[in-house]
Amino acid sequence: MTDSLATLEAKIQSAVRVFLFLDYDGTLAEFAPTPDDIFPDPEIIRLLEDLTAIPRIEPAIISGRKLPYLQRLLPVKGLLLAGTYGIEIQTRDGEILHRADSALIQPPLQNLKSRWQQLIQQTNGIYLEDKGWSLALHAKDAEAAEAERILLMAESMAQKLDSALFRILGGHRFLEIAPQAANKGFTIQALLAETLDQADTAVYLGDDDKDEEAFAVLQELGGYAVKVAPPNTPTRAQFRLDSPAAARAWLHKVVVCCSTAEY
Repeated sequence: MTDSLATLEAKIQSAVRVFLFLDYDGTLAEFAPTPDDIFPDPEIIRLLEDLTAIPRIEPAIISGRKLPYLQRLLPVKGLLLAGTYGIEIQTRDGEILHRADSALIQPPLQNLKSRWQQLIQQTNGIYLEDKGWSLALHAKDAEAAEAERILLMAESMAQKLDSALFRILGGHRFLEIAPQAANKGFTIQALLAETLDQADTAVYLGDDDKDEEAFAVLQELGGYAVKVAPPNTPTRAQFRLDSPAAARAWLHKVVVCCSTAEY
């Protein structure tokens, strides 16, 4: 880490098929004030329209956001959308797929939601996000000691849920309880289904630890990972772009090189 992006560009340009997996927040776009803020970005929409229009590129968004929000952010025909880390998928043909059983997942989550609401009701700066398939607490705006106390108590409550069904995800002043299948690595496995053909190239752009799970799986399948983060951020990715703006600029280059390549 990190190799020259020119190496990756050459592999993309020579591939028969390119599977392009993209996170959204922190990768294509800067983070919104809250996960419930939806600000469609015309530049990103046009970029994904351009990528989708290239027959040999198969772009997909794999995000922690819930699917209805992705649909509003990215109304791009033919674009695969995977919400809540891939639990809910809109295929390129518009079909909706769920990779977990709502009858098993949602009742325990709703019970936990009530307990978390009571826990945070007297605390400022903590935001409870209900994704339907998961629950998340965002505490970046809370006082540090209070955030740590609340998140520890919330995690203790979440640990009482069936670990065969649920996993706990962490982060900086962040806690989420989600189905075990809410894993971007599992989602990559499901979408690719088998090892890449030698004529294919698969690339994943992401910025956080949930994307690192996808990096590991994709690299095992012969693909390439691009970390979107400042220099010196630890990662297993082979390549790096410093910011969402840099990621968008690089993807514009991919559009140009793949539009002009002859086969």
